[in-house]
Amino acid sequence: MRPIRPTLAAASIAVALALTATGCGGSENSAGGGAELPTALPTDAAAGIPIPDDLKDRLKEHGLDIDAWRNGEWKNWDRDTWLREARDFINPIIEGLWDPDRMRDAEKPEQPTDNDISGDQGVTDPTPRRIEARPVKAPYRTSAPTAGKVFFDGPKGSMVCSATVVKDPANPGKSNLVWTAGHCVHAGSKGGWYRNIAFVPSYNDQAKPTARLESSPKTEVAPHGVWWGDWAQTSDQWIKEGATSGGRGAPYDFAVIHVTPEKGGTGKSLEETVGSAVDVDFDAPATSKIARMEATGYPAGPPFDGQRLFQCADRPGRLSVKTDQPTMHRIGCTMTAGSSGGGWLTEGSGGKPVLVSNTSIGPVSGGWLAGPRLGKEAKGVYDAVSKKFAGR
Repeated sequence: MRPIRPTLAAASIAVALALTATGCGGSENSAGGGAELPTALPTDAAAGIPIPDDLKDRLKEHGLDIDAWRNGEWKNWDRDTWLREARDFINPIIEGLWDPDRMRDAEKPEQPTDNDISGDQGVTDPTPRRIEARPVKAPYRTSAPTAGKVFFDGPKGSMVCSATVVKDPANPGKSNLVWTAGHCVHAGSKGGWYRNIAFVPSYNDQAKPTARLESSPKTEVAPHGVWWGDWAQTSDQWIKEGATSGGRGAPYDFAVIHVTPEKGGTGKSLEETVGSAVDVDFDAPATSKIARMEATGYPAGPPFDGQRLFQCADRPGRLSVKTDQPTMHRIGCTMTAGSSGGGWLTEGSGGKPVLVSNTSIGPVSGGWLAGPRLGKEAKGVYDAVSKKFAGR
């Protein structure tokens, strides 16, 4: 079993799922690690947009300046320059970087509690039956408005993950929060933050095949525009333990990204722009009491190509990666790498869908997916990002 990885350009597919988002390093508390990103940066010093002093200072600490970063220094992945700690994370907007060609060619990356529910901890149920992923009906902005694709850069190239627009308790009706996997933002124990993290809701809205997508305008590839992360946070456990094999860190493989439109947008929030956002349930029933979970994502490993949205629905079972860590949810599903970070929804107490997990790991041979059970660590990450942007 291996963690799902983000998609990598021109890289071999060695795992079932792909990591696609970048994350941030962390502190020693349950809120996990976080890093603030500037919402906009000038192309040059004469652009008239002030560059935050803290960003300039963080770059200077590593012998860099903002112009060097924007002009290609971000491609330097030497161990000493791969920023790992929360305070070092930067993600300045590089306008136009994620054009349709670069988005289409990005590939999947490797994917990699106190939430002890009686009867679940340390339990692994029989391997679920194989369930074929079904294509989501186009247009996606109508059938799955909260789903989208995360793009980011890592040492091996451009990568992709999946993600979900979630509600923000500090900004009701105006959320700019996106839920994904920790391995989509941070490389885990042997690396640091990924770079140029951006979210595209309803990517390839009309579900065009790749051949037709190559000639499609950006308004069809990214109908709601490109939204850059200006804050990212994942769990301390993922940062310390996360790996691309063996399921290490997978029970804590979740992240929240706060986003802002690449070009300033219309003044509307992400939630207002896509017309929807889902609640996150951190107190869901025990796995055995949940009748159905539905996972959504953009699988990129064969036989998929990452350009279209798919879903799997199944009654969940339990998967224990380590007996002293939270037991994960598991469902039968043929989605592959690239679907990492995609939301798992079930019916909440009010009858409305709620997010209870995200795609994290799966076997090399495919056939099932597993996602973390969202407990106090996940809520700490979520609350921290929400409070950071309260009233903004």
